[in-house]
Amino acid sequence: MDILSSLTIGLTALSLKHVAMWLIGAVLIFLAIKKDYEPLLLLPIGFGAILANIPFSSAVGEAGPLTILLKAGILNELFPVLIFVAVGAMCDFRPLLNNPLMMVFGAAAQFGIFMTILVATLLGFPLNEAAAVGIIGAADGPTTIYVANKFARELLGPLSVAAYSYMALVPIIQPPVIKLLTTKKERTIRMPYTNEAPVSRAVRILFPISVTVIAGVIAPMSVALIGFLMFGNLLRECGVVERLSKAAQNELANLVTLLLGITIGGTMDAEAFLNIKTLLIIALGLFAFIFDTAGGVLVAKLLNLFLKNKINPMIGAAGISAFPMSARVIAKMAIAEDKGNYLIMHSIGANVAGQIGSIIAGGIVLTVIGAMLGIG
Repeated sequence: MDILSSLTIGLTALSLKHVAMWLIGAVLIFLAIKKDYEPLLLLPIGFGAILANIPFSSAVGEAGPLTILLKAGILNELFPVLIFVAVGAMCDFRPLLNNPLMMVFGAAAQFGIFMTILVATLLGFPLNEAAAVGIIGAADGPTTIYVANKFARELLGPLSVAAYSYMALVPIIQPPVIKLLTTKKERTIRMPYTNEAPVSRAVRILFPISVTVIAGVIAPMSVALIGFLMFGNLLRECGVVERLSKAAQNELANLVTLLLGITIGGTMDAEAFLNIKTLLIIALGLFAFIFDTAGGVLVAKLLNLFLKNKINPMIGAAGISAFPMSARVIAKMAIAEDKGNYLIMHSIGANVAGQIGSIIAGGIVLTVIGAMLGIG
């Protein structure tokens, strides 16, 4: 190959598909910088997509660093579980422990997962792919990556992008759904937060251990996820390893988020990404988020038929795993409806319950669908 050919090989191989992926990457970067939508993830994902779609890019391929990171950190599920150590160290479960009823919403808001699996199957997706698509409804990026890696590695790119993009768009997706399903009167229900009996240190220590054991017995496939999440929380609550807790919340979280994001972007190859199936996955992801929100709200309304002290139905929507974005959205909506209505602690309780619920739901999907497909 002569010098001129060497210098123009990238230009001559350039196609409209490559340019389209650059534009998609640019949109993700724009949303991260201009709109502040999940910038820690959308920015590296967007840039990774650009790197992967430069013809003959040395960033991908057998010796490419993005491919090496993919094999070393995602295809073996390492990055997702390490992220959960960081998330667990950041989570404060005291609002949930003060009001265990919030756990109901952590379960109810997973409805979108199972509804989306059903709809994806009806649309012609094989069961393994339908399960991977449905898990977007967990509103939990690491869980989505973990399940996708088990069931549909070839869809890892679009599934991850859909999951993280919709997590970033929670402030846009949830409010219209909530308003559609509730009345003004329901949205102004006040729920005073009383913290007269502080959660003891012993309870805070026993909680992550107990959840790990119980969830592990119910869904053994969830142990890697729930176990690492609760390990991170144990680091936070035990009070004797503050250095490790801070390292998990800062250095570990930052490093793994950086590597995870750009590696996921590197899987967004034009040939695999630009097709009808990707568009369906993105549409189903939106469907899943809408039904997650609706499930939580409707269960709250159902409970109000039997409760003397009514629950603001908006709290149910915070049961999705998008922590802490959903809790903030609900708190802001409550104040917008009634300036004296502070629901932040209740919504955080439901939101951290959703973090646990999404992982258990993911473990159930892995266990049940895996058994049906003969995947261990």
